[in-house]
Amino acid sequence: MNTVHTLLSINQLEINYPSREGSGNFSAVRELNLDLAHGEIGCLLGSSGSGKSTVLRAICGFEPLTAGEIRLHDRVVSSTNIRIPTNQRRVGMVFQDFALFPHLNVLENIAFGLTHLSSKERSLVALKWLKRVALSDKANAYPYELSGGQQQRVALARAMAPEPSLILLDEPFSSLDIELRERLASEMRDILKSNNITTLLVTHDQYEAFAIADKVGVMAEGKIVQWDTPYDLYHKPINHFVAEFIGRGVFLKGVVQANNQVSIEIGLLDLLQNHGNQIDDVVDVLLRADDILHEDNSPVQAEVVSKTFRGADFLYTLKLQSGVEILSLVPSHHDHAIGEKIGIQLIVDHVITFKR
Repeated sequence: MNTVHTLLSINQLEINYPSREGSGNFSAVRELNLDLAHGEIGCLLGSSGSGKSTVLRAICGFEPLTAGEIRLHDRVVSSTNIRIPTNQRRVGMVFQDFALFPHLNVLENIAFGLTHLSSKERSLVALKWLKRVALSDKANAYPYELSGGQQQRVALARAMAPEPSLILLDEPFSSLDIELRERLASEMRDILKSNNITTLLVTHDQYEAFAIADKVGVMAEGKIVQWDTPYDLYHKPINHFVAEFIGRGVFLKGVVQANNQVSIEIGLLDLLQNHGNQIDDVVDVLLRADDILHEDNSPVQAEVVSKTFRGADFLYTLKLQSGVEILSLVPSHHDHAIGEKIGIQLIVDHVITFKR
C-alpha cells in the first residue's frame, strides 16, 4: 500500500498588514489551508489582490505570520513564534521576470546557487539541468541572446539545480505572449513531473492553471474558496463565485420539476439524483458556451447579438426571446450575421444549479 507523503502543509494561515487609513489591520490572507503531496503540482488562482502572491512570500519566509503555521516535510518553518531563515528552507523560486543575471552566461546562471560544490561539480550539475530543460546547446549564451521561453526554462533549471524540496512559481508566463504561454505551460508540467518536483504556482490565468496543476485553489479576499482538481472546479463548482470565475457562462432561472429535471427557458435538463432540491424550487442554472449547440433545424431560436472569430470557431452571444443573453461556441463555417436568428439545442452533460 502506497502512503502519500505531504510535503507542504499550510494550516489556518493568516497574514495581516496595517491598514492604509492607519487604524486597524488589513487581512491579506485568512483561514487558508492547503496540503501538497510529494511530486504534486498545485496552483493558487485568483485576481490581483486576492492574496496568492502573499502566500508564496510566506512560504519562502519573507512574510511574518499573524496566525497559523507552514510545514515542510512535517517541520514547522513558519508560525507566530518560529521563522526559519529562507536559505534553510530548501525552497526554489522562479520570479515573473526570471531574474537572470545579464553578465553571466546560461551555465553560470544555473550554477550560481551551487556554492557548496566545487567548480567542476557545479558545471556538471548545471549541464545536467540544462539537458533536462532541452537547452544543452545554449550553455555559453547570455540571457539577452535567448527567447522569452528559453529564459524561462533557464530560470526553472536554476531553481531546480540545488534540488529544493519545493519550487514556487510566481506568474511565470505573465511576460510571454498567449501562444507561447500555452506551449510552455505544457512543457513546464512535463519537466516538473518527469523530475518529480513538488511545485506551487500562482497565476490569474485559469488556462495556465489547468494546463500545469494537479490541484487548483480558487482564491478571493485572502481565502481559498475551493481547492480541487481542474476538472471538478469546472464541472462541480461549489458556489456562484467559482462557477463564474472558472469558464465563461451565464445563469438562467430554472424551476425544479418531477423526475429529477429542471425547466429553463430553452428546455428541460436532467439533474443528478442527489441534487437536494424540491419540486417547484427556483434555482440558478449555469450554462457555458459549450453547453449550447447550434442546430439549424431546432425550433428554439436565438438572435445573434455579437460574435468573436477564434479560428476554428465563433464565440456567439445570443439573445433569447426573454431578452436573456447566453454564449455558444459554434464551428466557424457557421458564419451568421449580427441580428440573424439561429437554432440552438442544449447538450448539457452535467447540470450545475445553485439556490437563488
